[in-house]
Amino acid sequence: MDFTENEDHRAIRQAVRDVCKQFDDDYWMRLEAEHEFPWDFYREMAKGGWIGIAIPEEYGGGGQGIAEASIVLEEVAASGACMNGCSAIHLSIFGMHPVVLHGDEQIRQRYLPRVAAGDLHVAFGVTEPDAGLDTTSITTRAVRDGDGYRIHGRKVWTSKATYSEKVLLLTRTTPKAEGKKSTEGMTLFVANLQDPAVEITPIPKLGRNAVVSCEVVYDGLYVSEEDRVGEEGKGFYYLLDGLNAERVLIAAEALGVGRASLRRAVKYANERVVFGRPIGKNQAVAHPLAEAHARLHAAELVIREAAWRVDTRQPSGEAANSAKYLAAEAAFQAADAAVQTHGGFGYASEYHVERYFREARLQRLAPIPQGMILNYLAEHVLGLPRSY
Repeated sequence: MDFTENEDHRAIRQAVRDVCKQFDDDYWMRLEAEHEFPWDFYREMAKGGWIGIAIPEEYGGGGQGIAEASIVLEEVAASGACMNGCSAIHLSIFGMHPVVLHGDEQIRQRYLPRVAAGDLHVAFGVTEPDAGLDTTSITTRAVRDGDGYRIHGRKVWTSKATYSEKVLLLTRTTPKAEGKKSTEGMTLFVANLQDPAVEITPIPKLGRNAVVSCEVVYDGLYVSEEDRVGEEGKGFYYLLDGLNAERVLIAAEALGVGRASLRRAVKYANERVVFGRPIGKNQAVAHPLAEAHARLHAAELVIREAAWRVDTRQPSGEAANSAKYLAAEAAFQAADAAVQTHGGFGYASEYHVERYFREARLQRLAPIPQGMILNYLAEHVLGLPRSY
C-alpha cells in the first residue's frame, strides 16, 4: 500500500496556499466582525480556477474529483480562513453536483460555465424550520402554472442567499401523503433568489459571520419548466447522489480547521514563557496538543480513503460518514486545546483561536449532526435496528 501523495495533489496544495497567503488571520477576523463576504478572496480563488475544480471540463471547469476538491478546501481552512473561507466557495465547488449529474444539456450550459468562472453564486435551499433533517417532510410546494411552476414556502439556513442570483431549491410537487413513498414527489429547481416574490432575512448566529445564513420565504415565485433539474418528483434521489461526496468535503474542511488550531497552539506554547520556561515544556499543555495531532492524522487517513472511494465509484457510505464524524470531533478537540493552551488570551479575538473554536463547533452540527452519522453507521454498517 503506497501512501505517497502524487505530484498533482502537492501542486494543488502549494497553489492554494499561495492564494491564501494573501489573506491573513486579521483579514478573516475583520470580515467576521463586520459580517462582510470575502469578495477579494473569492475572486482570487475564481481567477485561479479553484471554484470550478470539480465541474466537468466541457462546462469550463477543472474536471477533477472529490480528492482534489477536498484538498482545496482543506488548505483554505488550514490557512486560518476556516469555515468563513470554505463556505464562501463550497457551494460553488460542489453545490451544483445534482445539475451536473441530472440536469439536461440546456440547464448545464446555462449555469455551469458561469459557476465555474465564479460569475454565478448559487445558494442551496433544502432545510425548513418544521422539517429539519426529516427532508421528506418539507412543505415548500411547487404548483404547475402554465409552462412553469409557482413556489410557496419557507426555508432556513440558506447560506449566501442575500448575494446569490440563484438557489438550488427542493420543493414538493406531490404532497407527502399522496406519494407511494415519502421520498417521492420532491422536485429540484434552479430558481431566482433576487425576485420580489422572495423575502430574505439573515439569521444572527454564533460564528462564520462573513458568510450569511438566511431564512427565505417564497410567496408565489415563478420558475420556468426549463429550470427544473431532471424529472419532476425525483429531486430527493438527485440530492442523495451527492451526500457521500459532501461528507468528504466537510470532513476536509474540519481537518483544515484542526490544523490551523494546532499550528497556532504549538506556536504559542513554544513562545509563551511562564515560570522561566516555555509552557510547551509542561505535559499538561503538550499532551493535549500531541493528542490533537494524532486525532487529526487518523481523520486524514479516513478522508483520503473516502475520497478515493467516491472518485472510483466504490461503495463509500461507511468511509464518508466515518470521515465526517472523526474529522469534526478531531477539529473540535484541536480547537478546544488551542484555546486552553492560550489560557485567558484564548478568549481574546486578537489570538484568533476563539474564532477557530466557534467554527469547529459548527462542523459537529452541519450539514448533519454527529448523532445522525452514528445512526447511519449503527444501522447500515453494524446492522442494528433503525432508531428513527
